[in-house]
Amino acid sequence: MLLSRHQLSAFALRLCAVVTCAIGLPMAQAGSLQPVDPMEAIRERLAAKLGAVPVPVVASASAGVLKVKSPPDSPTAGIAADKSAPRVSSTNGRVMPMPTPTAAGAKRSAASPTPDASPWAYDGAHGPSEWARLAPENATCASGQRQSPIDITDGIKVDLEAVQFDYRPSGFRVVDNGHTVQVNVTPGNTIEVLGRHYDLVQFHFHRPSEERIDGKPFDMVAHLLHKSADGRLAMVAVLLERGSAQPVVQAVWNNLPLEKGDEVAAKGKIDLTALLPSDRRYYTYMGSLTTPPCKEGVLWMVMKTPVAISPEQLAIFTRLYPMNARPIQALHGRIIKESN
Repeated sequence: MLLSRHQLSAFALRLCAVVTCAIGLPMAQAGSLQPVDPMEAIRERLAAKLGAVPVPVVASASAGVLKVKSPPDSPTAGIAADKSAPRVSSTNGRVMPMPTPTAAGAKRSAASPTPDASPWAYDGAHGPSEWARLAPENATCASGQRQSPIDITDGIKVDLEAVQFDYRPSGFRVVDNGHTVQVNVTPGNTIEVLGRHYDLVQFHFHRPSEERIDGKPFDMVAHLLHKSADGRLAMVAVLLERGSAQPVVQAVWNNLPLEKGDEVAAKGKIDLTALLPSDRRYYTYMGSLTTPPCKEGVLWMVMKTPVAISPEQLAIFTRLYPMNARPIQALHGRIIKESN
């Protein structure tokens, strides 16, 4: 049956009304006699159900295409720029999730121990002649004008004030630090000299003695490092030569660690007064630390009278460190004083 043009229009309008009612869309905007485009109404309804913001359709070649834009608070908003989203990597053609770095992981990385930036030794490529080149902070090892040790000669004999030792029985810990045997002593041991008060920090050993007296080296030396409240350093050197057993040295040897870097807490105590010679006259001069970074401004006091150490005690240290002494350094016109 053929329908007239007017009948076809009426049929289409009824069909739109049926579809519109079926999905709950309005026939027309309030106050308008023109019917709403059914497809446009379907698009708006679909956008609303998706919780999206419909983008107005512009009359163009793309008109009639549904465009949906996620609102700012949508759970999917910003995924492309979300750096916390899991990353992926391809391994043998498989896509694998990659862990995201955490603050804790970054902290562990920053706290990880790093190798010694300036390894040094007493011989070879990292020996004393190369110390200054191993790290910038070691520059003074080569450029300094007040370096230690020295050959003590032509000392000016004067009435030097006595060093006031206040040593007492103390707990101690022994560590083989890879360069020497070092003894860390509990606080309470002090010296006073030239009107300044110093606390004993630690003492350690060298073989042979680093300092020489009129060109003569000794079998070993003990260096007792002290520090004042304002950061000044004072070193007391006790020369050791072959003879009878030394009780303080033996107490240290009894607590030697089995591995380098380990530290042994001794159960007993030591009285460092027993390490000092009975004759406490000394030589004094301004020098430096004898190990990197070779810091200068150290007040040196070298006891004139050596202390005995047994051959057995000497042999024990020799097994660990046959030679750990820095070479003699230039005097550069420094004054050396010695007790009358």
